[in-house]
Amino acid sequence: MPAGPPSSPGGPPLATFFNIAANMKGGAPLQPWAWELLEKRRGDNDKDNPDAHCLPMGLMQFHLHPQPRKIVQTAKLIVIIYEANHGLRQIYLDGRSLPSNDPDPWWYGYSVGHWEGDTLVVETAGYRDDVWLDVWGTPMTSAARTIERFRRLNYGSMQIDVTIDDPKAYTKPFTVRVNHRLAPDSELIEFICQDRDAGHYVGKQ
Repeated sequence: MPAGPPSSPGGPPLATFFNIAANMKGGAPLQPWAWELLEKRRGDNDKDNPDAHCLPMGLMQFHLHPQPRKIVQTAKLIVIIYEANHGLRQIYLDGRSLPSNDPDPWWYGYSVGHWEGDTLVVETAGYRDDVWLDVWGTPMTSAARTIERFRRLNYGSMQIDVTIDDPKAYTKPFTVRVNHRLAPDSELIEFICQDRDAGHYVGKQ
């Protein structure tokens, strides 16, 4: 579950659920069109967020969502089960490379991982072109590649540094940090979402 102390001095800025760039000096390095899209989404009160329509959330929304997730680890595959919207993600550890044949885009992309010491490094490509990275609607496109570095700091804490390289939406790659804590005495519950029209979310705040 998301939690933990702020980033250590010199580490990547800590992402937040509503705005992953909240602690980034100057904000995310958005291309002009991506900045305009973000402002439009915020102006619409985030009504088109896929989460509001019972669709899968973007990578960073899942990393930061307050609902728990379960990680099932085997020698050749890691499966992450998210309680929120009952998401399911696969990370292949069998030595395969990312596909180079332009596969169909996925909500979660296509992920392969390997170990560097005690750090799990996960590379992902093949995302859809309409990803929302946070509640505000920070965009990511099908041109993106991401690298996540999972590291257990101690028994109860995990730190994940996420690098987003999306030349279509950003002027340069950037990295943010997420802290998770272990919840050993909890279990996932069934989560069923039914879209009943999120249009009524529009309004003055």
